[in-house]
Amino acid sequence: MKRTATYREAVRSGLREALRREPRAFLMGEDVGRYGGAYACSAGLLEEFGPERVRDTPLAESTFVGAGIGAALGGARPIVEVMTVNFSLLALDQIVNNAAALRHMSGGQFSIPLVVRMATGGGRQLAAQHSHSLENWYAHVPGLKALAPATVQDARDMLLAGLDDPDPVVVFEHQYLYPMEGELDDEAPPAAPWRAEVRRAGRDVSLIAHGGSVPKALAAAEQLAGRGVEAEVLDLRCLRPLDEEAILATVRRTHRAVLIDEGWRSGSLAAEVSARIMEGAFYELDAPVARVCSAEVPIPYARHLEEAALPQVPRIVAAVEGTVRRDG
Repeated sequence: MKRTATYREAVRSGLREALRREPRAFLMGEDVGRYGGAYACSAGLLEEFGPERVRDTPLAESTFVGAGIGAALGGARPIVEVMTVNFSLLALDQIVNNAAALRHMSGGQFSIPLVVRMATGGGRQLAAQHSHSLENWYAHVPGLKALAPATVQDARDMLLAGLDDPDPVVVFEHQYLYPMEGELDDEAPPAAPWRAEVRRAGRDVSLIAHGGSVPKALAAAEQLAGRGVEAEVLDLRCLRPLDEEAILATVRRTHRAVLIDEGWRSGSLAAEVSARIMEGAFYELDAPVARVCSAEVPIPYARHLEEAALPQVPRIVAAVEGTVRRDG
């Protein structure tokens, strides 16, 4: 049955369903138990499932992510919560050199059915050590799958799809989305998360985004429609593997592309998507691909500076208008 729910409630719905249906599954991370999670995503689960299946850990990311990898090797289905993507760098060796590589290094003998959830992105005045968007670091690594749910339904479905995967899956939950409301069907079979999805159809320009940038792209498209520009919004959803077919298809429909990415412009996911457009649809373009990314500074604490550093709707609209004028 469909209902209105917040993004954090959808994550909790996915966690609850995972623990109910899969006896080998357990949740572990900092403050996921008695505190209910740093973002309240696991509130009530300790009381429902007990301390064996909802485990509070020390503040030691390399240790508890490593323990999750070991549990996955032993046949469990661990869901590991890392409080913020910045802190995941303490476990980068475990994720990149172990979880991502063990299937290859064992000649296919071992699988690592591990889900690592982490909050990402800025906009909450949490300053430079809690506000960056490092999704592209993980999307770069063979052996990992990387998902970025941008809707309430995807927040549930992508978690469950990750649980079913035999290889490690990293799920990036943008912290600005947790209070966002949307439609949720708790009983729907999870939609396959590996394909991009058109969130709004258009003919004049493609806005390509993921995670917390998707609502901004949709808001920009709404403003542009009032100015006679019909923008198509493509939600990438899966960052590794990228749905290149959908990316090229939207560009072939609109012949212009603006990429929105909270990562820094240099070496960004937007740069990779731009390169693929150049390689696969260059002669379809009526204007150069444009990118709207975060300013290349550590994300500031002060609200006005944080807002200035991150992609915002007016910058997206201006980038589109520049692209359209360049063509016209």
